[in-house]
Amino acid sequence: MAKNCVIIMVTCASREEARRIAGRLLEKRLVACANILPKIESRFWWKGKLDSAAELLVTMKTVRSNFKKIEAEIKRVHSYEVPEIIAVPIVSGSRDYLDWISRTVI
Repeated sequence: MAKNCVIIMVTCASREEARRIAGRLLEKRLVACANILPKIESRFWWKGKLDSAAELLVTMKTVRSNFKKIEAEIKRVHSYEVPEIIAVPIVSGSRDYLDWISRTVI
């Protein structure tokens, strides 16, 4: 079951945006859980120069097969020109929790 579960991460410019994205994906049952982590400092290259931003990080647990739908939903409502949308596999975890993720999403 772990090989089918992923954590999707997306950075957001505001708490409202993070809540809107998490809420939309939860309502559509594309993710089983979303965590909003406040106050991260991001440093990155953008348009040829170093930049930084105060952001929030949303982590969402789901199944790999939902990635394309989730990506499309995030791009529809995200304020960034190129939002960070990354999925990382869950290589191991509580069997009960991973089963819950799989049963919760559609």
